[in-house]
Amino acid sequence: MSSLAGQELGLTMRLSLSVFTRHYLKSPLQAGAILVGLILAVTLLIGVRATNENAIRSYSEATELLSQRAQLLLTPISGKKSVDEAVYFALKQTGVDRALAVLSGTVTDETGQRWDIQASDLVAALSIQSQRENQGQTKSQTEDTPDKSQLSLLSANLPLGKLLSGAPYILMSESFSAQVTPQGSMTLNGTRLKIISLDDSLGLGSAILMDISLGQRLLNRRGELSYIALFGQAQSLTQAVNQAFNGQGSLYFNLTPQDDGEGLTSLTRSFHLNLSAMSLLAFVVGLFIAYNGVRYSLLKRQKLLVQLQQQGVPQRALLLALLFELLILVFIGSLVGFILGLQLSHWLQPMIALTLEQLYGARLMPGVWQWSWLYQSIGLTFLAALLACYPLFSQLAKQPLARSASRFEQQSHGRKQQGKLFVVALLLLALAAGLFPLTQDYQHSLALLGLVTIAIPLLLPLVLQTGLSLVERATPPGLWQYGVAESKELIAPLSLAMMAMLLALTANISMNTLVGSFEITLKQWLDDRLYADLYIRPPSGKMVETQTLLASLTNVSAIYGQWLHTSQYQQTPVSLMTRDDHSLRNSNQIKVQSNEHWQDLFEGKVLMISEPMAIKHRLNVGDKISLPEFEKASLPPMAIGAIFYDYGNPNGQVIVSQATWKRLQLPIMPTSIAADYAGEISELESILQTQLSLPAAQMFNQSKIKQRAIQIFKRTFSITLVLNSLTLLVAAIGLFSACLMLTQARQAPLARLYALGASRSQLRWLVSGQMLLIVLFTCLLALPTGALLGYLLINKVTLQAFGWSIAMVWDWQAYFRVLIVAMLVSAIAVILPLLWQTRRPLISSLQQEIL
Repeated sequence: MSSLAGQELGLTMRLSLSVFTRHYLKSPLQAGAILVGLILAVTLLIGVRATNENAIRSYSEATELLSQRAQLLLTPISGKKSVDEAVYFALKQTGVDRALAVLSGTVTDETGQRWDIQASDLVAALSIQSQRENQGQTKSQTEDTPDKSQLSLLSANLPLGKLLSGAPYILMSESFSAQVTPQGSMTLNGTRLKIISLDDSLGLGSAILMDISLGQRLLNRRGELSYIALFGQAQSLTQAVNQAFNGQGSLYFNLTPQDDGEGLTSLTRSFHLNLSAMSLLAFVVGLFIAYNGVRYSLLKRQKLLVQLQQQGVPQRALLLALLFELLILVFIGSLVGFILGLQLSHWLQPMIALTLEQLYGARLMPGVWQWSWLYQSIGLTFLAALLACYPLFSQLAKQPLARSASRFEQQSHGRKQQGKLFVVALLLLALAAGLFPLTQDYQHSLALLGLVTIAIPLLLPLVLQTGLSLVERATPPGLWQYGVAESKELIAPLSLAMMAMLLALTANISMNTLVGSFEITLKQWLDDRLYADLYIRPPSGKMVETQTLLASLTNVSAIYGQWLHTSQYQQTPVSLMTRDDHSLRNSNQIKVQSNEHWQDLFEGKVLMISEPMAIKHRLNVGDKISLPEFEKASLPPMAIGAIFYDYGNPNGQVIVSQATWKRLQLPIMPTSIAADYAGEISELESILQTQLSLPAAQMFNQSKIKQRAIQIFKRTFSITLVLNSLTLLVAAIGLFSACLMLTQARQAPLARLYALGASRSQLRWLVSGQMLLIVLFTCLLALPTGALLGYLLINKVTLQAFGWSIAMVWDWQAYFRVLIVAMLVSAIAVILPLLWQTRRPLISSLQQEIL
């Protein structure tokens, strides 16, 4: 009996699915609306996920261009800017062959634009790559698995003889060279260089690579290295280095072990989390659109479902058929969205790679994708769609067979539902308001921000109902009052599309608030931070000579100095620095300080720390901290006298007075100097270039520093703004599909008005006015909700994630531009389907079903 019942259930399910298929063939718009929402949701989710996971993989797999991750770095000792090349040769002579010499610096082209370059020992890089490939092949043969490491310079057709002889050839990725030098050559520091374009799969990104001999000549740093990278097992490498220098290596370099990318992953975690949050927001907006399509399709099939049950189809079979139909739609939508998402990732990756390289010095490797992402997206999308649609499926499958719900009952149920959603939204907002003051971690704040984001669209249906009721009272009797009254009946079928639009507008306004406020704050900070006219970083051997020359020039009114040393606090890197007394007082924006801070600082009793460091380690004024340099100099922990704003360094900063610097026995020679000049800055730059042969790349004009900082800032947030715009586009597409379905369903009431004497022109204005009135109320609600999200983003999430205090600035002009764009997009989404539908014979529409 059970097998027979199962066969009957399967048969009725197949018949029901066959009927549903024919319904969609007759009304493809309904299936299209569902698929569009699912495709857009999965596309943005997969696009950002692929980019994020590729970035995290890159952190752990490679640190050196054309090589693998280094286990140890030999870096300059305190007070030095370079490692002597003799150290590298000594390592090679003692058998440490897996070492790579690296020199990095900044050069200028003919237009004065600065370019960061990196020079490596290409012979060593090729040798290390060859050894890695051999190990990979051996491992794959042993484990009978294919070697996935395909990045190789050995297969590239390179003029190695010319490269190794110092010929003017540089290496770039194909995409980067096509972007910046399509002619195939460029001039850097007065030297004409030919470009060799390498496949993007080699992972060069936006780097400029050359042989060490050419790099030393371009940078005028012969015999100098920025650092030496060592590859292999850290313990055996450390022993080999100690043996090579008889335990005296600390006199020539610092031995710095590398992690497996955890440090960079931790540093960029908040950046990637913000991208993930934006993609999830777009995913939710897409699901709103898909759910709107499912609900519309079910409402149009309401009588069909009743008829199927009257023909003997069991409720269970009908419900299973609806679920199976949803699964098929989710599978198709997820598959197409997966493919489009990978393409979106391909477009987004260069933008994110540039941001990560300029902010954190991280380079992204070529993207890879996994089939598991498709399975996970199908599972996540089906689960979310099932949770949203199952109550509606169950309600329709179990409705009475004698009659379907009346129009009055539907409206009454809709009003009750609006009240329930409003109460749920208030409860969520109250919960978030109670928990936000208790959060100290940006991940918890982001989760609460998610609660607020969920609550905001739930407010919309009742707000629309109330707003339209008020407008109805003020509208004179006649066709327009009828139009406003009928608009209240459109809230239910349009509510989900308008919720998606509200979410997109709220996110757009909040991100514009964050970006605009941060830009103003950054400019004010740069104005205070950059107090000198020209900043100079001469080589160590020319520091005294540069200071002497500046002191002899009559137009130089002041000379400033900065001393910098790399240290650690609780296993995280920090910058320990000092400046001259004038710079200490005038170059730092103080957030909070003790009563006698400046006097105590100059007496060596207290120190200052940056705001990001204070927030990350939860430090306050009066707390005492100690660094390894304090312990070496036998100094006790020192109290924090002030916390200063810092928007230019991803790592923490500790500032001490010059008296404390001397007690720490740190280098007396400044790391960089600055000068005020009474004449043209270009004149001072020319004097330094002529008399000291300082390259332009070692001099930084105040205005150029500000310009570059703003450029980096805009690139940092460009990816977020792109995702924001895509989310708004997704919402506009959802509104278009909802309006198309709604105008198709309203042909009968429009035909009645036409029969009563209303012209086609009046009908078009009536329907357009109804839709745009609803959109207008949605846009007005987006202003306070966008301000709320912007406030939470600035004062909770950004502050906790990055350690940046930002003064919130409300830009009315920018927000009304967003609202005007939203109204124009909505008008197009409303008018196009309206023109399409009203051009048909209206009288024949009287025979159609009324929504």
